[in-house]
Amino acid sequence: MALSSNLGYPRIGSQRQWKKAIEQYWAGKLEEAELHAQLKEIRLSHLRKQQAAGIDLIPVNDFSYYDQVLDTSAMLGIVPPRFSYEGGKVSTKLYYEIARGSNDQPASEMTKWFNTNYHYIVPEFNNITPQLTHNAPLAAYREAKQELGIEGKPVILGLFSFVKLAKGYAKHEQGAWVEKLLPLYYQVLQELQAEGVQWVQFDEPALVTAFSEQDMVQVRRIYEALAEAAPNVKVILQTYFESVERYSELIHLPIAALGLDGVHGWQGNIEQLLAHGVPANKLVAIGLVDGRNIWRAELEESYTKLEQLQKLVTADRLIIQPSCSLLHVPVSVQYEDKLPQVIKDVLAFADEKLTEVVQLTNKLNGQAESWEQAVQAGKQAYAAFNALEQRNYKDKLQQSIDKLLQQGLTRAASFAERYPLQVNKLQLPLLPTTTIGSFPQTKEVRAARSRWRKGEWTSEQYDAFVAEEIDRWIAYQEQLGLDVLVHGEFERTDMVEFFGEKLGGFCFTANGWVQSYGSRCVKPPVIYGDVTYEAPMTVKETVYAQSRTKRPVKGMLTGPITIMNWSFVRQDLSRETIAYQLAFALKQEVEALEKSGISIIQVDEPAVREGLPLKQDEQKPYLDFSIRAFRLTTCGVQNETQIHTHMCYCDFSDMISSIRDMDADVISIETSRSHGELIANFEQQTYDLGIGLGVYDIHSPRVPAVAEMESLIERALRVLEPGLFWINPDCGLKTRQEPETLAALKNMIEATAAVRQKLAQAASK
Repeated sequence: MALSSNLGYPRIGSQRQWKKAIEQYWAGKLEEAELHAQLKEIRLSHLRKQQAAGIDLIPVNDFSYYDQVLDTSAMLGIVPPRFSYEGGKVSTKLYYEIARGSNDQPASEMTKWFNTNYHYIVPEFNNITPQLTHNAPLAAYREAKQELGIEGKPVILGLFSFVKLAKGYAKHEQGAWVEKLLPLYYQVLQELQAEGVQWVQFDEPALVTAFSEQDMVQVRRIYEALAEAAPNVKVILQTYFESVERYSELIHLPIAALGLDGVHGWQGNIEQLLAHGVPANKLVAIGLVDGRNIWRAELEESYTKLEQLQKLVTADRLIIQPSCSLLHVPVSVQYEDKLPQVIKDVLAFADEKLTEVVQLTNKLNGQAESWEQAVQAGKQAYAAFNALEQRNYKDKLQQSIDKLLQQGLTRAASFAERYPLQVNKLQLPLLPTTTIGSFPQTKEVRAARSRWRKGEWTSEQYDAFVAEEIDRWIAYQEQLGLDVLVHGEFERTDMVEFFGEKLGGFCFTANGWVQSYGSRCVKPPVIYGDVTYEAPMTVKETVYAQSRTKRPVKGMLTGPITIMNWSFVRQDLSRETIAYQLAFALKQEVEALEKSGISIIQVDEPAVREGLPLKQDEQKPYLDFSIRAFRLTTCGVQNETQIHTHMCYCDFSDMISSIRDMDADVISIETSRSHGELIANFEQQTYDLGIGLGVYDIHSPRVPAVAEMESLIERALRVLEPGLFWINPDCGLKTRQEPETLAALKNMIEATAAVRQKLAQAASK
């Protein structure tokens, strides 16, 4: 009999109970004991759901208080020395300080989890001596068994991927770190075996990226050692997000099963399976239900893949599961009572995906009583959905887009020609200061928006409230001495959702929340149809803000690639086609802002790097169409109009040339959490456009000292031209409190003034 399995379940709770408990603890409103109690109840409720759904292999240790990579670091004693850790189990307080920073120390770096919208805390190895602080998988296994009678499948981040995701060691030291950490993994697995654990899932997503022969030697060393440590434990070596590399070698490791992505990596995986076969003593754990998107599975199509696999392995050697952890999708469609039924009928969130996994498993096992009914219901749902008017504009849109692409997507003048024109028009000082766009969304802002959405306030009342907030923050910015101002984005719930609500082709869930990083949850819009421009989206607030000051106010837009990558997108069109539809709509907004007298327009693209494909041969085509989409959005403005963009929390070292090709006049990039390491890229590569490197981390409540920011600025100016350099925080300030925001900006401006003075003194000598 085939087994059904799950790789991980959303930790946030159906109503984001997880987020609320953690944030109350941070605010000092919840005692630690109560935090543990509340999170335990959430964790157990998730296990009960999977048990009730009929999942055979239920994951444990997939739940986290913040991030699964940080959990692994804490379990292995990988704590940055600056936190003065003295060994033993990492306390809750210290755990969150590593993630968020403390009054005295900056947080660890945060970056994207492969090519998803989730972000993890980067382990810092440096000169640490690792230790097993506690066996977290064992504790999770015991809890599930004792509380619910569940024979859980512990989930552990694989040693190879953990080392690959870390920093603080030279490339040639990778093997040494594997040997340092291997005894700890050895001990974890031995203790699990002693407890009677049957299955263990080692997540090794790094195995879908290119890795060397030397890497393969290390992978072989790891899994041979673990098999020796616990020969009675059945190990699933789990990969996801793409097709696995070196299948022919991995399948012969001493493991019980190899987990493969049968959605995003299906073609590459099935080709390797057909070419190399499956040894008789191995199982294949195949992910046939999409763990990264929200559309209902087309069951017949999925079952066709199972039929192909049955030519290689018998049903009793197959494990049916989602393509990856369900961390990346919302909890349940059942809470979506406001969506049109025709759209709701084609959606599947985590709970519904569990049902699909069980339906496929039952069909494979000959228990197909409800199979035909489910298949027909799906076909009828998609037929009605595909007939929607908004899904049938694509041909007309494409004609307009193709015409623009054929004309070419270049500004009228080169950067070298237009930047002096912009400088002359804007009359800004050396090292202009600005922010990325948003200011704190206080409880008053959220309450006002809620009243308006509920109909308790008229649109006139809400607009008046937003105008008051704009007035207040324009005054703050002028008092602080910022050079280029923003309106603050108080009317926006989210930088993607806001635009989706004003464009055709989008719909919105009521409870479709997913975790982005830490307690930060987002509710991605759903691109279900063709994207169309309906009316100006940002002009009113931006023009109002500009009327309240003589300093330039930036127009603030989210770029086409970020809107696409941070939305759940339709599956019947290519991502390139969707990106161009978005760009064509945003182009009309950029031009509306310019016509209204806005001289600086920022088109943020923080998610360009996030969406970079994991396979190297797919990266250039993706970057090429991303560049074209950005230029399609921005190329129609006058030379004097300055285009900005913003990117954050990714390693940009391999795409500096692509950033340059976007031809933005000014780009701002995060450098604070990576402690200025990005600057090293510019020490090796010339960058001759305007640039701002974020000088403080907005995802931490910590207010950096003036000297700290001054040091970052000065290091950047060793390799970047002062006349092209801007000063800004590393991201928007929406999630921060007002006092810390004002204090940090004050320090940033003081640091800028000090550097300006030094530059002036140097120039006078």
